[in-house]
Amino acid sequence: MSENWKSGIAFSQLTDVGMRRANNQDSLACLPAASAERFFDRGHLFVVADGMGAHAAGELASRLAVEHIAMQYFRSTLDDCGESLREAVVESNAEIHRRGMQNPEFHNMGTTASSLVLLSTGAIVAHVGDSRVYRLRQGVLEQLTFDHSLVWEFEASGQGLSGSLVGQSIPKNVITRSLGPNENVQVDLEGPFEIHENDRFLLCSDGLSGQVEDEEIATLIDCLPEDLASRVLVDLANLRGGPDNSSVIIVRIDETYENVSKSAKPPRKHSRMKKSEAPIWVLFAILMAVCFLGAVGFGIDGNLGGAIVAVVIGLIVAAIFAQQYWQANSQVHHQPLPQVPGGKGPYRQYSAKPTKELYDRLGQTVEELRTAANERNWLMNWKEIDKLQKEGQEALANKDAKSAIRLQAETIIETMHQLRELNNRAANETAIDH
Repeated sequence: MSENWKSGIAFSQLTDVGMRRANNQDSLACLPAASAERFFDRGHLFVVADGMGAHAAGELASRLAVEHIAMQYFRSTLDDCGESLREAVVESNAEIHRRGMQNPEFHNMGTTASSLVLLSTGAIVAHVGDSRVYRLRQGVLEQLTFDHSLVWEFEASGQGLSGSLVGQSIPKNVITRSLGPNENVQVDLEGPFEIHENDRFLLCSDGLSGQVEDEEIATLIDCLPEDLASRVLVDLANLRGGPDNSSVIIVRIDETYENVSKSAKPPRKHSRMKKSEAPIWVLFAILMAVCFLGAVGFGIDGNLGGAIVAVVIGLIVAAIFAQQYWQANSQVHHQPLPQVPGGKGPYRQYSAKPTKELYDRLGQTVEELRTAANERNWLMNWKEIDKLQKEGQEALANKDAKSAIRLQAETIIETMHQLRELNNRAANETAIDH
């Protein structure tokens, strides 16, 4: 990475196996541009994928997704970054499907994939499945992606059930679209969305969104720096049972992003000229040169008529090539773009306002674990946890809800740390017994 290059972003990433899974089938990729030229050519790329399949199939599918999306996107010769990203996801689906058909153990393997690209012109998202991309701005969290799940599809169909009834009657973990199982896939393309200073973008798998409420996600991201927010979100999901792998990427737009977008120079476009374009202009230049030399030659010889004919031929040649050029570019710029799914985000909005109610809800998770520890005689050190909770209550009394949320987040992280220590001791004792 260039020493003088400033990317205009800060980001954190975290993936965790959870409390009930033997392996982690999530994969993620954070690929910020390493130079101004790369930024203007392809921007910053972030991908989260959540694999599905028996044995190692889901793990393989998600890894193939992030690798091939990144590889195909950066290899693309298309000027349109949105279309490049969509095609990269389509090609990734083809590769996962091909690998699944080759090996019976990987048959029907699949994965979700949510990709975010940050450009000077805005943010674009390519999405398949129920992993999510959010944007937080000025206290409002917006979900930029549509969940390809049975619950969301049923709600969108408008068949009459309220959201709560739909959630009660339809399994939440049934997804309707993924990469790999089928030869072809529809990719939602969203954006471009405006990018402002201090915007936060979140990519996550459903291991997080299934355990942590959207309002909690919004408030924690708004109140905490990105590295601490990533940690507490994953720990909170685990304290609530951690039934699935959880992965989080948080990207913050810093104050230099606008200056970076304006100051760097975009790459020259002639390197992407179609092979058929160059010979046309070479031929045009040769013909015009011949006409010019002919006119000069006739003029020197005193043949005014011949010179005029040469000039007229040159003008006709110029007019023909101008007409062909205009028609070609008119077809390129005015032909209708292919219709692709998506393009309607954001789909939902949530408040990030820190409140006592939300503080108490987060604290309830800690108290439930404390109750379980007392009932089962778990040896856990509650001293630091009690200290943080006392400070949080003092912050609430001083009407500093944001600081209270930060202290509650540290409480959650410390509680999860104590639980990990307990599990490690139990694992070591089991190993010694055997």
